[in-house]
Amino acid sequence: MSIRIINCKTEYLKNPLGLDTLEPRLFWQLESERPGTVQTAYRILVSGSREALDREEGTAWDSGVVSSGESAHIVYAGETLEAEAAYYWKVKVWDGEGSESEWSEPAFWTMGLLSRGAWKGKWIGRKAEQGVDLQPPPFLRKAFKLRSGIRRAVAYATALGLYELQVNGQRIGDRFAPGWTDYDKRVQYQTYEITELLQAGGNAVGVILGDGWYSGTVGMLGRNVYGQRPFFLLQLNVEYEDGSRESIVTDDTWRTMRGPISYSDMILGETYDARLEPGAWSTAEYSDTAWEKPDVRPGYNGLIVAALEPPVRITQTVKPVSVRKTASGSYIFDMGQNMVGWTEIKAIGERGIKITLSHAEMLSPDGSLYLDNLRKAVQQDHYVMKGEGEERYEPHFTFHGFRYVEVIGYPGEPGLEQLTGKVVHSDTPLAGRMETSDEMVNKLFSNIHWGQRGNFLSVPTDCPQRDERLGWTGDAQIFARTASYNMDVSRFFTKYVWDMIDCQQPSGAFTDVAPDAGWIRFKNWSTRLNWFAPDNSGWGDAGVIIPWTLYLMYGDTRVLERHYEAMVRWVQYLKNNSDGLVRPGYANYADWLSIGADTPNEVLATAYFAYSTKLLSRIAGVLGKREDEQAYDELYAQIADAFRGAFVDGSGRIHGDTQTVYVLALQFGLLTEELRKKAVDRLVDDIRGRGNRLSTGFLGVGYLLPALTDNGQIEVAYDLLTQEEFPSWMYSIKHGATTIWERWDGWTEDKGFQTPSMNSFNHYSLGSVGEWMYRYMAGIEADPAAPGFKHAVIRPRPGGRIKWVKASYDSCYGTIGSEWQLEPNGVFKLQVSIPANTTADVYVPGDAVLAGGAEAGSVSSAASKQDGCSVFRLGSGRYSFESVQAGMLRK
Repeated sequence: MSIRIINCKTEYLKNPLGLDTLEPRLFWQLESERPGTVQTAYRILVSGSREALDREEGTAWDSGVVSSGESAHIVYAGETLEAEAAYYWKVKVWDGEGSESEWSEPAFWTMGLLSRGAWKGKWIGRKAEQGVDLQPPPFLRKAFKLRSGIRRAVAYATALGLYELQVNGQRIGDRFAPGWTDYDKRVQYQTYEITELLQAGGNAVGVILGDGWYSGTVGMLGRNVYGQRPFFLLQLNVEYEDGSRESIVTDDTWRTMRGPISYSDMILGETYDARLEPGAWSTAEYSDTAWEKPDVRPGYNGLIVAALEPPVRITQTVKPVSVRKTASGSYIFDMGQNMVGWTEIKAIGERGIKITLSHAEMLSPDGSLYLDNLRKAVQQDHYVMKGEGEERYEPHFTFHGFRYVEVIGYPGEPGLEQLTGKVVHSDTPLAGRMETSDEMVNKLFSNIHWGQRGNFLSVPTDCPQRDERLGWTGDAQIFARTASYNMDVSRFFTKYVWDMIDCQQPSGAFTDVAPDAGWIRFKNWSTRLNWFAPDNSGWGDAGVIIPWTLYLMYGDTRVLERHYEAMVRWVQYLKNNSDGLVRPGYANYADWLSIGADTPNEVLATAYFAYSTKLLSRIAGVLGKREDEQAYDELYAQIADAFRGAFVDGSGRIHGDTQTVYVLALQFGLLTEELRKKAVDRLVDDIRGRGNRLSTGFLGVGYLLPALTDNGQIEVAYDLLTQEEFPSWMYSIKHGATTIWERWDGWTEDKGFQTPSMNSFNHYSLGSVGEWMYRYMAGIEADPAAPGFKHAVIRPRPGGRIKWVKASYDSCYGTIGSEWQLEPNGVFKLQVSIPANTTADVYVPGDAVLAGGAEAGSVSSAASKQDGCSVFRLGSGRYSFESVQAGMLRK
């Protein structure tokens, strides 16, 4: 049979360890060379052993033959899953011809610790050193012996803070574990399979414990936001071949000491003295008699949950492109790319030499590092050499946003090979790819990607360099769709929604940042001084917009089900705090960092109130809550009516008369048809009147080009995309940007650097134009009626100076491809790829013919005409089209 099953996943992951959901969801993809391939049925077997699965025994679940075309989000429905158990599964399918596939390759998952009572250990740390502001990260260790016949060994670890785990001298796990959560509410634990690292006889476990977000510096909110010092919890469960078990857990029998790290702070950098290294301290042979007893924490009241977010990892190394010596004798390296992570230095020198690595995004006019925009952040790491041959150093519990690195105190003259950049972010796999005929547009696409990589580190942060780095919800929601095209952010945003839920207020208000990190307490105090609003529209609305985005891009209904009541509470809060369904104008962020325009807060707030309500109606419909669906749809219509009554006059002018007020009104459907046309004209007039320049800030920019395109103004959209004069995306690229800037005027030819108090050069929000590039320029669009790209809409919109585009997106069902080119003779050519077990509506501008790839059964309907396009409904396969009426292309 030509159909093959690939990419079997559990909860979006290949063979995950330590799940704590009792109803995990299963995914698979189909491959077939035959066009129009569909799945009509499946059978899943889940067994408690690989041997039973090989015998085709579903000891935990045999689904039987299920008539269904679904191959994503299949909910496990077998026997109750047991803590710490391993489960192996495979699937076979039947196609539209009734043919049966081979079984898939086996996949598996393991369960974690499923209850508080399953944790036997205690939280341990080290007592604070007196008279020391930045505490040294504790080293902790435990030596133990095991019998022979080890069958399986699994470690479960977490921390209030950060931890670096070692077993018998070998580092395991990822960076910045266990990730950032509201530690007052929950902490994540990680699961490690370490059977091969253990041996009969002596063994040892070691850990370095960092302050992290728990007790280190968190943004501008200072230190000790959640606690005074970090603590560690570990449970290592060992199973023997004879069926017996034993556990090594954290308790007062462990030992601790101060190590070579003087301090390691997320915002303030690190100091490391290699002369104080304790040798092979995480091996069984090491003597810890001089070490101290640990400090034992009485307990922890929050939830201990299995890790939901992707791990933070070093995903790439970068070599510098140049190095030069300064007048003071230091060396400045240019990495060629604004990045997030740290640098590794190699050196040979005498004992006691101190090397300082200082990081910055930009250079000052005199060629020195531009540090003013860091505010109180100190992006420096200090290394004191031990003088024993070549030494290598990289920090442990800190990260930096930088392109330039100044090396101070280096022994000798460093070459390019002495420094290596380590790119660090949440390991969200690449999903989207795009290349165009325009190199500047390609650079914009690259900058958007790098901005996402730099700021998706456990949470979607606003910037990676200054003393902020908070999970701003408004930034996240406007970029969520772009992010979902760029990378697989299914689990990343699923976890972030929990962060938002954890800090939702009793009133129902969602917060500006998540996790909270004390921001609410700061705001509550500041609100009395009228510095901050009690809520912010466009920020709090992330609590509805991001779950909807996960549904649209991945077909995830579970996130809607789990958080439906929280979304209801948000909309009710907005309704309770409005006057005649018009929201008050206290949302102080407004259209943040708009340029040359001032969008009235009350217009923006009311528009977003309508949008959240509209989405909530759709969500209720998805969940089968028909009464709610109708009620919220009616409320949305009432808000739209109130919006028009309060802010729109008969000429189509909207109060404020900014690009953003028109864009939001158009995209959120708040205008009558007559008013819509007038609003489009006013929007275009404003853009043309500015010389084809934009004025939108964070909340308007993501909808600007979609609003223009949806309303027949594709050329205006392309003019804005490729505008090279200030303000524009291309202006920063002309001046060397390798990431998205926080503000349009972060640096200008006439004024230089903007205010250093708010001027990041790596900030993804204005990169939300990436959504338009995927959905409109490349034409890869999701269908809300068949989410997760079970049915796709492929509708490229050629225009501007772009002559060709090649793009693809890895959906839950497989890779969707869209490649188009506009020939010099005006003929438009389009090639599309549709994954097996999906369908797509393909829109080709003009009068099009199917030029290749069609076979019997692959086209389920003849081409029709719609909006100046030839429309084909297709099954899976690769297809080529040509448009023979070039005059229709730009309509």
